[in-house]
Amino acid sequence: MLKDRIVLVTGASSGIGAACAQVFSAQGARLLLAARRLERLKELARRLEGESYCLQLDVTRPTQVESAIGSLPQEWQEIDLLINNAGLSRGRDKLHEGRRQDWEEMIDTNVKGLLYVTRAVVPGMVKRGQGQIINIGSIAGQEVYQGGNVYCATKFAVRALTQGLKMDLLGTPLRVSSVSPGLVETEFSQVRFHGDAERAKAVYAGLQPLTAEDVAEAVLFCASRPPHVNINDVALMPVAQASALLVSRR
Repeated sequence: MLKDRIVLVTGASSGIGAACAQVFSAQGARLLLAARRLERLKELARRLEGESYCLQLDVTRPTQVESAIGSLPQEWQEIDLLINNAGLSRGRDKLHEGRRQDWEEMIDTNVKGLLYVTRAVVPGMVKRGQGQIINIGSIAGQEVYQGGNVYCATKFAVRALTQGLKMDLLGTPLRVSSVSPGLVETEFSQVRFHGDAERAKAVYAGLQPLTAEDVAEAVLFCASRPPHVNINDVALMPVAQASALLVSRR
């Protein structure tokens, strides 16, 4: 079902994005790997089983997104599946003590970046009458937690945009899904804490978090349903987690 389908993954250079690339490549899909870190993408491409194309891309720059998608080689233009994975969190400051640069980076990447890429890709899907969009959300988009303020707001936005896009595409064959994980051990916390490895490690201490591969399998599940089935949202958490902040640690 996924063999030879073109799958665009944003934020593919690490974590959930890289895991999605590996999982879909194993199913015979052709991977469009997009991220800012080109060398990471090339390294990933060498590990993939099937065909891939590396696209150095900063999703926060609309003209770059439009140009990159618009100038793809002919054989890569008909994107079948868009996985909007690029996203990040910065800090755990109280709102009135937060840093504007952190806010802007989260909003530009998590919300505007998703919008820019979706706007560049989806019209082609509509024209061809075929395609699927899977947005990577978070349980932070379903409940707000202390210190999450702006990050949670961006993930609530992802949830709203996913639902809105589904409404906008009603009457077409296109499918729209989101996958919303809880604690996943990736580079996420190191990015959030500006490279503080010890603070990042403490986030996952005393429990078994999800892996990037766990989330990628959920994305694959959404993508591999029959054409008449749309999975609106998959929320997944480790067994040791019951809500955004309710966690059992050994």
